[in-house]
Amino acid sequence: MKETDREAVATAVQRVAGMLQRPDQLDKVEQYRRREARKKASVEARLKAAIQSQLDGVRTGLSQLHSALNDVTDIQRSLADVSRDWRQSINTVESLKDVKDAVVRHSQLAAAVENLKNIFSVPEIVRETQDLIEQGALLQAHRKLMDLECSRDGLMYEQYRMDSGNTRDMTLIHGYFGSTQGLSDELAKQLWMVLQRSLVTVRRDPTLLVSVVRIIEREEKIDRRILDRKKQTGFVPPGRPKNWKEKMFAILDRTVTTRIEGTQADTRESDKMWLVRHLEIIRKYVLDDLIVAKNLMVQCFPPHYEIFRNLLSMYHQALSTRMQELASEDLEANEIVSLLTWVLNTYTSAEMMGNAELAPEVDVSTLEPLLSPDVVSELLDTYMSTLTSNIIAWLRKALETDKKDWLKETEPEADQDGYYQTTLPAIVFQMFEQNLQVAAQISEDLKTKVLVLCLQQMNSFLSRYKDETQSYKEQHLRDRQHPHCYVQYVIAIINNCQTFKESIVSLKRKYLKSDAEAGVSLSQPSMDGILDAIAKEGCGSLLEEVFLDLEQHLSELMTRKWLLGSNAVDTICVTVEDYFNDFAKIKKPYKKRMTAEAQRRVVLEYLRAVMQKRISFRSAEERKEGAERMVREAAQLRHLFRKLASGFGEDADGYCDTITAVAEVIKLTDPSLLYLEVSTLVSKYPDIRDDHIGALLAMRGDTSRDMKQTIIETLEQGPTQANPNYVPIFKEIVVPSLNVAKLLK
Repeated sequence: MKETDREAVATAVQRVAGMLQRPDQLDKVEQYRRREARKKASVEARLKAAIQSQLDGVRTGLSQLHSALNDVTDIQRSLADVSRDWRQSINTVESLKDVKDAVVRHSQLAAAVENLKNIFSVPEIVRETQDLIEQGALLQAHRKLMDLECSRDGLMYEQYRMDSGNTRDMTLIHGYFGSTQGLSDELAKQLWMVLQRSLVTVRRDPTLLVSVVRIIEREEKIDRRILDRKKQTGFVPPGRPKNWKEKMFAILDRTVTTRIEGTQADTRESDKMWLVRHLEIIRKYVLDDLIVAKNLMVQCFPPHYEIFRNLLSMYHQALSTRMQELASEDLEANEIVSLLTWVLNTYTSAEMMGNAELAPEVDVSTLEPLLSPDVVSELLDTYMSTLTSNIIAWLRKALETDKKDWLKETEPEADQDGYYQTTLPAIVFQMFEQNLQVAAQISEDLKTKVLVLCLQQMNSFLSRYKDETQSYKEQHLRDRQHPHCYVQYVIAIINNCQTFKESIVSLKRKYLKSDAEAGVSLSQPSMDGILDAIAKEGCGSLLEEVFLDLEQHLSELMTRKWLLGSNAVDTICVTVEDYFNDFAKIKKPYKKRMTAEAQRRVVLEYLRAVMQKRISFRSAEERKEGAERMVREAAQLRHLFRKLASGFGEDADGYCDTITAVAEVIKLTDPSLLYLEVSTLVSKYPDIRDDHIGALLAMRGDTSRDMKQTIIETLEQGPTQANPNYVPIFKEIVVPSLNVAKLLK
């Protein structure tokens, strides 16, 4: 205590020292004293209140402890009394066993008395229930059935409780209520019949369907109650649980399966379009059924049944099974296309599962595929294999038909621009278009594969086409009178080549959209080369016809008869122009090439006549006359081919200028300048050879042997640089077996 007082005094001294640190603070001593007095009074008041509160709590606690002690004492006395009474009543409880048994018997008898009326009226209730079932009053029939089952189950339960091992009495009760199970089965049949026609019933008499669902719900509740009692007592009445809800969904599932399978009205033997009809009926039925289920059936079933979701799953599974069955059959190519188009596109389109009336309950993105990828792949492989065989057969048949047309006595048809053509390109590409359109309905990948296949088969077909046109030409050469319209059909074949090229480009442009697909097409063999070869061969055949008719007139060139005034070139021009009037029905790209080739061939034959030394001029007058004639004829030919080439926009003079250049060598009157003229000729036509120069000098008839030798040797020493755009012409001219040495003599 003294220690506490000292600490208090020390603390007070410290506080006073803190308050009186400056002289002016001495004036406030009285003020500090009053403030400290107020604080002291406040602290003492709080302390007194706290102590009083603690004292009150202690007083209350002591009072409660005293009461608890009294209660414990009373409880001890009561427990002692109970223990004493229990020991005294043990014998009394054992003597009441007979009373207990009597109570149980009384309970059973009471239940029997309670059900006595029902027991005696069982036959009558059975008849009434049967009549109600036949009349279609299903709810009332079920109510009476429930009464019968309740009476039977109650009696059997009481018997089970009294003596679970007494099977004789249980059998007796079960036998007495034997008709009950039959009524239950009969009622179930009626329910299943309604459910099988539920999609029709819900539109005509929805209350009947609601009654069926209510009955099933009642039975489900009874099942649950009995199963709960089984856990406690182990007793289960006969025929329970009925599981009518589970059976209801099984009936609906079988009904859906039967409906899908029953839509096939035709077979392949009776109708080639059997599968298309079958799939269309399925589409219509399924769509109509699901719309009815969504709009009407959901109103007749409790929400927890999720009737629409379950029906959707049933239809999807039934369709998947049916599609698997169809896929396993030996389908033709068009049937495979129909099946895959329906499975991959129609099923999820707005025409079926994607229909707006089924949204949002049906989300096509969540539907599983009707056919597995392996089955789809197998079908596609089968389709491609069959399609390959069909395309080969179709192309072969088309070519055979076209070949028969080549032998006709009538001219081929002309297109809107007047160009001859046959039906072959149209038939071929119409077939390709049809197959590509069908493939595009299935998938982009299949479309690309079919296009590649078409291009591959087209490449093979064109090779056969080329062989057949060659055979056609050979057949004509054996007898130029047959076929009668040979020229016209060769023109049609040439035009077909251009049509084929344009159609191939159009086909690629139409069915290859992306760069990746374009890469696929580039890997295919190019058909342009084959088509150009066929067209070139055709053009060559036509020109052979021309030059066979010109052969006699070409043989007159550079002869005495020619020099004296032959009209061979006039005849040549008339004949060529006449033929080219027929050739006007050739399409521009090939007609342009053919015109250029005709000019080259005519000039070539003219120059060949020069080099064959058919004439040797005897005087300067003859040389002048011959050269002037050559220039006139070159101008005549130039005019002809300019006329034929009008509209092509190209220079048609190049080859004819060669004749003029040769004429300049012949026309030269001063032999001393002959070297310069020949060297000019050689510089313009670097493919000219020594034998050509020798033949040309020999034709002049005034050149000495030494001069010929000097000119040739000098030209051999001088290098000749060819124009890169120069097209050789002299290299194709073979001088007759008259060597240069002989020409120099």
